[in-house]
Amino acid sequence: MKIITISREFGSGGRELGKRLSDEMGLAYYDREIVSSIAERHSLDENYVSGALERSVSQSYPIHFARTFSYTASIGVNNSVGLFAEQTKLLKELAEKGDCVIVGRAADVILSEYNPFNLFVYADMSAKIARCIERAPECERLSERETAKMIRRIDSERKKIHGMISDRTWGDRRGYHLCVNTTNVDIKKIVPELARYINIWYGEK
Repeated sequence: MKIITISREFGSGGRELGKRLSDEMGLAYYDREIVSSIAERHSLDENYVSGALERSVSQSYPIHFARTFSYTASIGVNNSVGLFAEQTKLLKELAEKGDCVIVGRAADVILSEYNPFNLFVYADMSAKIARCIERAPECERLSERETAKMIRRIDSERKKIHGMISDRTWGDRRGYHLCVNTTNVDIKKIVPELARYINIWYGEK
């Protein structure tokens, strides 16, 4: 079974890399689909689910509760903790289905029992700012300063959520099998080599 998780700094192109990698390797791809599935299962608004999952829940609940989710049956999915527990359940269901690429969602930690290949994607701040501004609709474009602030805020939340369930720091190279710097790199050109590396890691020539 090939489970590939992609953790990424905001604006580094991790989502694009994940989609291209899944296409290259012929694997199922999960990203926004996870939010959509949770929203559909529980008749919730997708924006609500997405926003709740992006906010850290560690400030509201003891960390050992966050790690075990032993009490989630009684809290439902109407708050961040309940939604995070539902996301954990769904990630494991997807992993059980077979080979796939999963972007974000702390999947590297949640799916550790499946021995996934964990990839971390990062880039220089200037490159992340440029990517965000270039890809944003013209009516939603922020200044470089505002974009940098947004990137730091989102990455800070990702770090908090990851730290809620892992003793290893988000972005620490020791927690990943490969770290890729996408600064000044054409992502589509490096994907075939990444796929080859991952196949070698899984013992395939």
